[in-house]
Order: sequence, then structure tokens, then C-alpha cells
Amino acid sequence: MSDRVREHDIVVYGATGFVGVITARYLAEHAPAGTRVALAGRSGQRLADVRGQLGVDWPTVVADAADGEALSRLAASARVVITTVGPYLRYGKQLARACAEAGTDYVDLTGEVVFARESIDGNHEIARRTGARIVHSCGFDSVPSDLGVHVLAQRVAADGAGELTDTTMVVTSLRGGVSGGTVDTLRTQLDVVRDDRRLRRIAAGPYSLSPDRAAEPDLGRQGDVATVRGADVHPRLRGTLAPFFMASYNTRVVRRSNALRDWRYGRRFRYRELMSVGASPLSPLLANGVRLGLGALVAGMMLPPTRFVLDRVLPKPGSGPDERVQRDGHFTCDFFTTTTTGARYTARFRANGDPGYAATAVMLAESALALVYDREALPPSDGGVLTPATALGDALVTRLRAAGMEITAAPA
Repeated sequence: MSDRVREHDIVVYGATGFVGVITARYLAEHAPAGTRVALAGRSGQRLADVRGQLGVDWPTVVADAADGEALSRLAASARVVITTVGPYLRYGKQLARACAEAGTDYVDLTGEVVFARESIDGNHEIARRTGARIVHSCGFDSVPSDLGVHVLAQRVAADGAGELTDTTMVVTSLRGGVSGGTVDTLRTQLDVVRDDRRLRRIAAGPYSLSPDRAAEPDLGRQGDVATVRGADVHPRLRGTLAPFFMASYNTRVVRRSNALRDWRYGRRFRYRELMSVGASPLSPLLANGVRLGLGALVAGMMLPPTRFVLDRVLPKPGSGPDERVQRDGHFTCDFFTTTTTGARYTARFRANGDPGYAATAVMLAESALALVYDREALPPSDGGVLTPATALGDALVTRLRAAGMEITAAPA
């Protein structure tokens, strides 16, 4: 972030949206006293309503996602911008660029491969010149994945146990809701790639977010839609594991972290994400049902007749789970690796609260607070389009542990 004095420490853009309100509420309850927070969005009246609901006297900033001048003023006024306004391919490009140009740190919730790739190509060098840390994917996409591997690799290195090789994240428990915003993000990305072969290659490539694809090791296929026997991942796992629906994005973020760190995790590091469907004799059937269901959803969203039906039954943008679902949700992500010395290690990232909303609001807000208050603890960086691990690293791990999340790593 630029050393120039800014009017606000944090601006929450999209503060009237479903996740924006939850994030703003978390800041109101947990940000240190004196933190200068502003609420931003396109409707002054709705921002005032949210401010009243929160019981705060924060200033409001009116800026439409299509108004480049207003977004530039917003970026220049802040030390850190949080944006929850997606789909980012549709609404996020100008704000990310404005923050890069202004030297303003930035965090978002994107899980969109094409948006992240375009941001890397368009903003990385600008942000390096200005010192801005542009940090995509600071929620359930992709903080647990990125920080889980981060602490796993740290523990392996500290023990002198070599480097990571085959590494798998398994979502061993998950409870939460689905919002219309998540559905709209999938819809937008599919619309963009449907008629563009180049964008389809980006969306499908395992190293599509890496800084230099040619420099990546050739490790063969790293599929995101496979079913796998649990025992093939780790002896303690039972049943058949299903594809995890966020793997196609999270895996690319983790591989970018490895490349940005000069392959510190290892040149033989292979990474995948799976999901437990239980250990019963029916688990192979259930796992394959998940795999087929994911494929059917994507196909259905791309074909006009089925898309027409799905658009009417799936959640609408701006909707989300109720307070009970948010409160009662939880997730556990377990990581399993074998190192180059043959040692086995595990890590865990566990949190209470609906993964995509209550828990995500904590991760997003604490990411912004780390950028404001923990500058000396952040990983060394000249700025750029970074990942949670490479931009925030141990500073965010410490904050999330203090917020009640379990983040651990140990020999298996």
C-alpha cells in the first residue's frame, strides 16, 4: 500500500449485499477501536439503512461498479478495499484495476478462474510498481486450501522432512447453505467460456493462474472431477471420496502460491481436493453421484432449455441462508501429504459458521485487518496480484486462530 495518508483504513464495497452486510457486521464487532471503516455501494439510501442496522457512524461512499472515476476516488481514499460485489467478471474488473493503480491493498471473494487470470495479466505489474497487494479469494474460496498447504509445508520444512509431493485436501465435514450470488458466479463464468476456446483452455488448465506456465513441472494429469478410494489418499480414510465442487478453482490458487514462492512446496508437488461422502458400502455410489451431478449442473447451465428451468429454481442473486443456517454451519478440511523423504504429514483447517457466509466473512474481514495492522508480520512482497498465502501468510493464520478457527499441521 502507498505511504500516502488515506481517509479510510477499510472500505467495504458491496456493503448492502448479502455477504457485505455480514462482513461489515463482523468489522463493527471485532475491528480494533479507532479503525476507520467506510461502507460503499451504488445506493446511498441502502448504505444508510445498513449503517443504521449496524449501529455505527461510519461514512458512506456511493460508487457504481461501472463508474470508473468513482471507483478510482474510492480506491484512492482507502488503505484497504474489501469487495463482495460479484460476479467479478461482470462487476469487479474496474475496481481491481483502480486499487492496483492507487497503491491500495485489495481483498475479494472470487472463485472465478477467468477473472483471476485477467487480473493477473492486467494488474500484477501495475501493483508491483505501486506496492499494492491485490489478494483474490479471501473467503472459503480459497483461504482454507491455501493456508492449509502453507502450514503443512512450513511444518515439513521445520522438521527437515523434505518437500511436499502428492498432497490432497479432503473436506471431511461440511454444512451450510447456497446463495444466489454463488449460482450467478457459475452462470457468468459458463457464459463467458462457452463460445471462446481460449477462455475454455484457461478455465480448464491446472496451472492457469501460475505466473509462468512454461516453468511449471510436468506432473501429468491433475484432474478435479475424479472419484478416489480413501485408502489411496491415507490409510485412515475409508470409503470412496467424491470430487469437491470448488477444487477446479482452489487447486489453481495453491499452485500459484507454490510458483510465486519459487516452488518452495516442492517441484514434485501435486495437489488435488476431494470430499468425503461417508464410509458406508454406498460411498462409491454416492461419490459417483456427486461427480455426475456436478457435470450435469454445468451441462444444464450451458444448454438453453435446461438453463431456462434452472434459472427459475436455483437461488436468485442477493439471497442466502438464514441466520440459523449461518450459525449452525461448519467445515473441516483435512490435508494429507507424503514428502520427498517418505514421511507422512497431515494438516487441518476447521471453522464453525456457514462456510460461504459466516466463516467467509471472518476470513475476509481478518484479511483486511491483517493488511491494516500487521504490516511487519506479512510475507515480504513488492506487491502484485497475490494469493492469501503469499500476501498474508502467518499474519492471517494467527488472526484466524485467534478468531476461533483450528489451523494445525503435524506428522501423521
